[in-house]
Amino acid sequence: MASLPLHEADMKPKQAITATNLPAHTQDPSVVAESLSKLVDQSAKHTDVRHGIHAPMHKLAQLPFVHKLIPGLEKLATEYHVGNYVYDRQTGQRFWESMPIYPRLGMHLLFYGGEQRKILHNKDIESILEELSVRQGRIYDSPESVKNIPSFIETYTIALDELLEPDPTKYRTMNDFFYRHIKPGARPVQNADVPGAICSAADCRLVVYPSVDLATKLWIKGNEFTIPHLLGVPDDSEQARAFEGAGVACFRLAPADYHRFHSPLDGTVGETTDIPGQYYTVNPQAVNEPGFDVFTANKRSVLYLTHTASGKQVAFVAIGAMLVGSIKWTGGAQKGSTVARGDELGFFAYGGSTVVCLFPAGLVAFDEDLVKNSGAAEPVETYVKVGWSVGKANL
Repeated sequence: MASLPLHEADMKPKQAITATNLPAHTQDPSVVAESLSKLVDQSAKHTDVRHGIHAPMHKLAQLPFVHKLIPGLEKLATEYHVGNYVYDRQTGQRFWESMPIYPRLGMHLLFYGGEQRKILHNKDIESILEELSVRQGRIYDSPESVKNIPSFIETYTIALDELLEPDPTKYRTMNDFFYRHIKPGARPVQNADVPGAICSAADCRLVVYPSVDLATKLWIKGNEFTIPHLLGVPDDSEQARAFEGAGVACFRLAPADYHRFHSPLDGTVGETTDIPGQYYTVNPQAVNEPGFDVFTANKRSVLYLTHTASGKQVAFVAIGAMLVGSIKWTGGAQKGSTVARGDELGFFAYGGSTVVCLFPAGLVAFDEDLVKNSGAAEPVETYVKVGWSVGKANL
């Protein structure tokens, strides 16, 4: 599995870290912004990605540069869990996914910069994160960035045998490797013979909710999250009415994941709407934080798909995130095109990100194990891959 598999037995019990219990020494937004800028610079200079933005939080104490670069942060990593558990659907076990350093710093800016909007060189948080995201994209688009590929593969235990080009030396840039292609047939579609079945849109960490009300109660805690806000439409619009009480599936892509996204259904491609926005982290700890909503604040692009079996419209929302350079739709996403489950729709350039799919109320019966994991007393994401079953349409 392409991930950082730290199992529960390997982790000492620690307090979960949230925006409300961060130690005082981490709360200066100017220091955090400066540290993040230096980490991006490190990405351009250092061969090992673990000495830049991919420094794993659980190993910060072992990385000498961190002490000089970000005083006090290694102490934070030894006292608190800085990551989240994910349920592996294939093995039936939970594993610990350590958070890279850059989304952790992004959370500090998001939750502690509000009272001091001008924080670094008289710039506000939004402009700093946009500037750093663009800079990181350029770094990983440069030919020199190929030096990062071997350590990226090692850091995230990426399987090369399933790639269309398994030789890391054949990639032109780090981003070229990041949105790599896999071999045809590497992601077979489950329930391919079941009319109306729904499959995973990405290799990802997935939560599903039969209604948006349940999603906002258990997972998406931002009080600004609404369907109209997510789609960028007026509250009384046709699209808003069509998705009242919608079923919700959140497909979160981590840095390790294959970063192309695919159609979850058999259907016809409709309109695409680009919505400008910010570059906040979409890590679960940010999504689960009450108050500010990162999904409706971030840059995103909405693709509408007409589900062949039911004739109903589904919204496929690709959401950019911190240090993500762009959202790219590819050939399968042309208006009027017919797509089958598992057909490629596009990809994310550098960064971890998320796809949120909205299904009209009552259209989809999500798979029981996904519903159980997502709705538990302590909800947990389920690790799935492109083509794996997500549910079936109620036809």
